[in-house]
Amino acid sequence: MPVISTPQAFNQDDLYIDLEAITGHQLFLKCEGFNFAGSIKLKAATAMVEAAERDGLLSQDSVLVESSSGNLGVALSMIAASKGYRFVCVTDSRCNLATRLLLEALGSEVHVITEPCPTGGLLGARIDHVRALCATDDRYVWLNQYTNPNNHGAHYRTTAPAIARAFPDLDVLFIGAGTTGTLMGCARYFRTWHRPVHIVAIDAEGSATFGRPPNRRMIPGLGTSIRPPLLDRSYVDDVVHVDEADTIRTCHQLARHGFVFGGSTGTVVNGAAQWLAQRDRPVTAVAIAPDLGERYLETVYRADWVQALYGDDVLRSKTAA
Repeated sequence: MPVISTPQAFNQDDLYIDLEAITGHQLFLKCEGFNFAGSIKLKAATAMVEAAERDGLLSQDSVLVESSSGNLGVALSMIAASKGYRFVCVTDSRCNLATRLLLEALGSEVHVITEPCPTGGLLGARIDHVRALCATDDRYVWLNQYTNPNNHGAHYRTTAPAIARAFPDLDVLFIGAGTTGTLMGCARYFRTWHRPVHIVAIDAEGSATFGRPPNRRMIPGLGTSIRPPLLDRSYVDDVVHVDEADTIRTCHQLARHGFVFGGSTGTVVNGAAQWLAQRDRPVTAVAIAPDLGERYLETVYRADWVQALYGDDVLRSKTAA
């Protein structure tokens, strides 16, 4: 019987769903949402905070500050509450209402950016706001998930080895690209594994991560308006871009089978299905699901929100997965 004294001490790291009956392809989905932060971001948040403590960067007077579209902010809020730190989450208008309310329930201060930066979009504006806060008071400590090596280091030490133990014959790994922490940590691990693993990054249409011009993105989680500093393209074998309408269709398809996942998971599953559909032989394939879907009930799973942004036919169309 597990007994814990801090919320970050619990994380279910070895649950997989066989999606073949849903997608028509042999695909296993690694579920990362079963912890008190509700997402895979708990791993990076824990690693970054613990490293800052070891390096003497944090004291009880410190105020943690971070730019986040949602999930990392929740994970840092939870850890800050557990450890007695103040935390300021700088997010933007795309952040789900449920996520903002959860951040506040955990005692965090939430700054919502509504005006994009001319060159960096809303992400650039969030980062500018964080830098401005840090310039006003030396108590602010910015962990900077976009450049912090503990972001990808957490997945090199935890996520990738867990997959390797569960699937010793792994052929292909599908990973969503946000800050690219999960992507880079897993890709680095499997680069030196006992057998070659094909690394496929799944990105959102409208993302600038892999060199495309930035465009509108309404679902938080994956994609960036600025190329992530952590990204090393040499570790990535393929990239699949997924339209947000297909993300929504896949989320609803999974929900119709009883699995309610977040937007990032819908994107990853759809991209994985697209990639697998172009192959003529079966492979052992795993995709990573970053979070669950309860925080998306006001957006991805709300018909009027979907119809207003993507048209009346989105939910009547058959998903590409």
